[in-house]
Amino acid sequence: MVTTTEQTSSTRLRMVAADSWRFGMIAVIAFLTLVDLFATQAILPSLVVKFGVSRATMGFAVNASTFGMAVAGIAVALFGRNLDRRNGIWISLAVLAIPTTLLSQTDSIVAFALLRVLQGLCMSTAFTLTMAYLAEHFSARQTTSALAAYVTGNVASNFFGRLMSAAVADTFGISTNFLTFAALNLIGAALVWLTLQKTSAMMRADATGETARAAWKNPLKNAELRACFAIGFLILFVFIGTFTYVNFQLVAAPLSLSPMALGLVYFVFLPSMLTTPLAGRVAAGLGPRIGIGATLALAILGLLLLLTTSLLIVLGGMALVAIGTFLAQAIATGHVSRTASRDRAAASGIYLASYYAGGLAGSFVIGQIYDRIGWTACVAVLAAVLAGAIAIARSLKSPTA
Repeated sequence: MVTTTEQTSSTRLRMVAADSWRFGMIAVIAFLTLVDLFATQAILPSLVVKFGVSRATMGFAVNASTFGMAVAGIAVALFGRNLDRRNGIWISLAVLAIPTTLLSQTDSIVAFALLRVLQGLCMSTAFTLTMAYLAEHFSARQTTSALAAYVTGNVASNFFGRLMSAAVADTFGISTNFLTFAALNLIGAALVWLTLQKTSAMMRADATGETARAAWKNPLKNAELRACFAIGFLILFVFIGTFTYVNFQLVAAPLSLSPMALGLVYFVFLPSMLTTPLAGRVAAGLGPRIGIGATLALAILGLLLLLTTSLLIVLGGMALVAIGTFLAQAIATGHVSRTASRDRAAASGIYLASYYAGGLAGSFVIGQIYDRIGWTACVAVLAAVLAGAIAIARSLKSPTA
């Protein structure tokens, strides 16, 4: 005879298994949504040779996708309240395959940059709608874990995307590289269409009949959310600034890595795949203020290690920067979702717009500093930016629920 205790235990196990499956699927969708974003950074030196432009110009063109990400984030915040989340996500990923394919054919740096912007528009639309979908389909307690799973998929896209990009481009050429990623875009669209629950507009937690303008103004009136938006801007400023231009340090003397070895360097993201899922526990145990402060302090330590000429120490520094920034991003993302009890799509869209605007700014500013002054000055600026983010995080409060 089955006891009540055994039934309860069995039910809990089924719930844990279901949550694990859902969170795993969320991570896979995140991977396929954002795999194009950073993978191209792994072949930056090769692209500089192909297009015959400066490192700063190529770095800015590659990261032009962040401009598209920011624009789409604002657009979804303004007009995305009545979009069917599932359809919006899979259609965005299907359309993403078009500019990704065209990247394989262009020899113009202007066309390359514009196609990267189009990629960003598609990726950000899918990303923003997925964040809103998660907030609407999980309890407040589960949302942070679900978003941490999504950020973990983002980490995986950084790791495997860069590794794959370097390997495919080195073996088969740059054109084949982009065609490979176009195929991944279509796989992501199919996965979303098959796995995510279809929703109706009336399911929106933020559908209160307010105008779109009011929907995005409400998050901007919230001091907690404004702080998160600023922190997001500064986090990606540092992440893009670091992992775009450290590539040139790695291929230059005395490290002098080959293109294939440069791809293998991105095993430094592997520890982040293990630590990022812990963001929910870190936020619950330390609170967003201390959690973000501690993780970004870890990233500052990693930045300082990038000034050495020892490959092992530099790799350790890159790993710490990745761990710290990804954890901080996951905590900030979860805090946005928990703080925005209404207009979650708008809050998520504004956060992502700010986040990716920071990436574009980091690409431009650090690129100019790198070409004009050098790597040491870049690291100093990046560390100062993270210190500013830590200072802003001091204003955050732990959620009451």
